[in-house]
Amino acid sequence: MAGNPRVGVLALQGDVREHARVLSGLGAEVCLVRRPEELATVDGLVLPGGESSVIDKLARAFGMRQPICDAIAAGLPVYGTCAGLILLADRITDGIDGQQTFGGLDVTVRRNAFGSQVDSFETDLAVPVLGEAPVHAVFIRAPLVEQVGDGVEVLARLDAGGVVAVRAGALIGSAFHPEVTGEHRFHELFLDTVRAV
Repeated sequence: MAGNPRVGVLALQGDVREHARVLSGLGAEVCLVRRPEELATVDGLVLPGGESSVIDKLARAFGMRQPICDAIAAGLPVYGTCAGLILLADRITDGIDGQQTFGGLDVTVRRNAFGSQVDSFETDLAVPVLGEAPVHAVFIRAPLVEQVGDGVEVLARLDAGGVVAVRAGALIGSAFHPEVTGEHRFHELFLDTVRAV
């Protein structure tokens, strides 16, 4: 696919507008996805930050969980930030009772790994796949990747070694929020992935 891909942002809860703004600015046609018929029209999907357990519940209530799982299994490119990373993980720790994910990434992710909202922080990360310039990353009640399966590429780590960005095939996940800092390279990487599929 060349040109301007049609990319969905799952619009059930979270920082939907911020992702839509970045993607539109990069030339994508953006669709806010709340129903299966909208999901069927997109070439890629962003799972935004927010509250992973709420997005999980709403996805089931709106009949979106299985269509998203099926789309991921069929190879739809997906980028998940913060809560979106949790939703892409095959396994989570510290989830609420009954919490489910869409899965697809062979990782184990810990919810709220750094504490509550007051423990949010910012730091610069080396992300070699995005070039030499560091990525300024904002972590807000962020998860942490605790275990990485075979075939999952680690894109970024904290100085202490914790994994905070990963990629496997057409799936990308980051524990932080590039959409709120003016950092667009992760979205560019995602759009390149969409165009390559």
